[in-house]
Amino acid sequence: MAVYKLKPAYKDDLWGGSRLKKDFGKSEYHGYVLSETWELSCNPEGLTTIRNGEYKGKTVKEYLEQGGEAVTGTNYSRFKQFPISVKFIDAHQNLSIKLHPRDEYADAKGLLKGNDECWYILDCLPNAGIFYGLEHDLTKEEFRRKIEDNELMKELHFQPVHPGEIYFLPSGILHSIGAGVLAAEVKQYEQVKYRVYDFGRVKPDGQPRELMIDDAVEAAILTAGVPERNDGDHLVKCDTFTLDKIEVNGEVTLKTDGTSFHHLLTIDGEMILKDEENRMEILKGDGILISADEGEYSIKGKGTLLLITI
Repeated sequence: MAVYKLKPAYKDDLWGGSRLKKDFGKSEYHGYVLSETWELSCNPEGLTTIRNGEYKGKTVKEYLEQGGEAVTGTNYSRFKQFPISVKFIDAHQNLSIKLHPRDEYADAKGLLKGNDECWYILDCLPNAGIFYGLEHDLTKEEFRRKIEDNELMKELHFQPVHPGEIYFLPSGILHSIGAGVLAAEVKQYEQVKYRVYDFGRVKPDGQPRELMIDDAVEAAILTAGVPERNDGDHLVKCDTFTLDKIEVNGEVTLKTDGTSFHHLLTIDGEMILKDEENRMEILKGDGILISADEGEYSIKGKGTLLLITI
């Protein structure tokens, strides 16, 4: 049984802004640009760590390895490694246009599996949005030509967004978060991405970032729109993760049942989390990891949480 508050890894990609510091409690980060916070990550490029208790200062990866199934839950046995990553993203500029290959293409190429992901829109500037699929069907030859002739943006669907909306991005869909959008992202950890457009940005050496045109042409979904989904009572339910929204106005009781840990992402409000041994204040921007063997716990106050399980 364990409840831990997490410390994210911080990223300063050039397209990032500063709202995560001001609005989501990330003031301990001293840089100016803060593009992403990796709120739950076992990726060596950005490991989430634990702020309190027996494992204070340890990485989540170390905690999961030492705690075993009691911490991860029985569903974890389906995966070869920690299967998800959870982030806050502040897009001051447009992110690059990219896609993740579908499992069939990845398998044929001997790559890691494709990457399903979703975005929960936290806030946005007026008229901000995301790039999300195509406006018209394209052939592979047309798609390649649009990239090479720098005309791809004319073919992408731009979707204006609003706080509280959820967007699921299946593998193969062209996508990007647009400037002015603040989002929470949940996705598969295993990721191969093919970048096809980067808005003219260059690396520190003055060279443009690499585009993966050949692979993108073969792996992209080139029909207009995005597949319809039915996730039941969940915001998202896919093969890798389930995402739910918890509104707290008074007190709610939640429970782990041994199948999965709970990861709570606080997106608004001030609350108190309590179980038999812990009483923890949770504020906007906080991430909490709750072991699969925790059982029942309660959250009291007023606010909104995202609950991620595997």
